[in-house]
Amino acid sequence: MAIPAYAAAWFLPFVLPICFYVAFTDMREMKIKNHAVAALVLVYIVVGLFVLPPWSTGLMGGQIGPLDIALPIYVWQFLHIFVVLLAGIILNAAGAMGAGDAKFLAAAAPFIWFADMVLLMAILMACTLGAVATHRLAKHTRLRTIAPHWDSWDKGKKFPMGLALSGSLAMYLILGTVLGS
Repeated sequence: MAIPAYAAAWFLPFVLPICFYVAFTDMREMKIKNHAVAALVLVYIVVGLFVLPPWSTGLMGGQIGPLDIALPIYVWQFLHIFVVLLAGIILNAAGAMGAGDAKFLAAAAPFIWFADMVLLMAILMACTLGAVATHRLAKHTRLRTIAPHWDSWDKGKKFPMGLALSGSLAMYLILGTVLGS
């Protein structure tokens, strides 16, 4: 994996509680709360300054349109927020995803190294399949009596993607601590 193991290990204890909260609130209310998204961005801004200090990590070359730019890794990762948010806004406008899902994906983007995108897609597919199967099965068992008033039980074909998205981010960081560079 391209993510440095030390970075994943430092991010994980701060990101994991937010992931649990996002999964819980999305199942309960079919909403990903803005304060959870803001907290995720804040974790990257604060912890990232210590884990990937822009003043000591060196510059990495890249392109923004026709311009060749060299920026610290911290800044390149931070720029992922804006790219993913723009894509999320377009997908939300097309009706392909909820606004909360788009915001959560944007907030999670700086934690993902671009070179790990294929692995991330595999993790996301596995987490989505597992989350949908588990949610749909639990809906028709006695487990539903534990939380009978959750909105996600009665939304028909709609599914709380926060469960799969947050699980994917958590799994990526967990794998990054073990298999990271």
